[in-house]
Amino acid sequence: MTSFVFFYLGIGGVVAHGIPHSFSSSSSSSFWVSSNNRGHPASLDDPTEDDIDVVTGSQFHGLKTFASLPYDSITTRVTAPRFQLTRCNGWLLADEDALHEWATIVDCGDATLTWLDNTVAFKHLDKAHRVISGRPTANDTVATVPRILTLGGDHSTTLSALRSTFRRWGQVSVIHLDSHIDTWSPDVLGGISDYAGLNHGTFLHIAHEEGLIRNTSIHAGTRGPIIMHSDRDNDKRCGFAVITARDIDKHGIDWIISAIKARVGNSRVYISVDIDVLDPAFAPGTGTAEPGGWSTRELLTIIDGLRGLSVVGADVVEVSPVYDNTGETTVLAAAQVGLSLISLMVAKPVSD
Repeated sequence: MTSFVFFYLGIGGVVAHGIPHSFSSSSSSSFWVSSNNRGHPASLDDPTEDDIDVVTGSQFHGLKTFASLPYDSITTRVTAPRFQLTRCNGWLLADEDALHEWATIVDCGDATLTWLDNTVAFKHLDKAHRVISGRPTANDTVATVPRILTLGGDHSTTLSALRSTFRRWGQVSVIHLDSHIDTWSPDVLGGISDYAGLNHGTFLHIAHEEGLIRNTSIHAGTRGPIIMHSDRDNDKRCGFAVITARDIDKHGIDWIISAIKARVGNSRVYISVDIDVLDPAFAPGTGTAEPGGWSTRELLTIIDGLRGLSVVGADVVEVSPVYDNTGETTVLAAAQVGLSLISLMVAKPVSD
């Protein structure tokens, strides 16, 4: 088998990885049960009960990983980001199972970050990405560099992912699915320190200033307020075009998919999904919700429509379980988005 994504969670391959305190696990999360005879519960005197594996095969036992994938012991903490991701394994209606095709996909657990100092935390995260992206792939005839899917909290964590992506893959076009543009210049925020200048509203501006991204990037699902007219000018300077959330009503989903593909062309692509691209009716569990967003179905259809692009990295961020509802619709949506992103990477091998 070839390798695909590292789940930092990373794809080697596919690597998946998580940022602590983002996606939350609940007691209802479960592994996919492996059994040879699922339709018939065993009775107390069933002679086949000795064949039942209650340890390695139990859905209520062991480390919770993305879609019950194998885990990599490179990191020492496996906590919050597991949430509902364990429900994602299995076949989709499209009669495919991206988790068990040609790619080797592993869950690399959480990046251990300090919660006391953001500057130090970013250094930790930068290093975690360097370590994961430096791991060998399972089959170097396809690629020697793993592709990484990150499950994160604050959207500013995408900057570390883009730095790592640039180091391994060069400049990328960013497909930014978000209700906000996140290209604020720290200068317009009013005399803040360098410490505060890197945040979830400025990280794409900083990525542009560091030369990490191409001028063929695009926002989609945008509807958040623009504070100053100069924000639009700076956004264009940072290399972004804009598809608004309401463009789906004017032009339809197929138009959106075509516009995104035309914008990024044949370049290598990084996809960043802020869960607040969804309407709060579908994803209330986020920090900066904006009304008038896309439905979960619409977002998944758009992502699935991006097949054929050379996706070298991705993330799902800004999930805040404390604001989610009892049905956990936000983490359910985020889990499915994560699986769709892995499916894009599996569908198109990318050599380095």
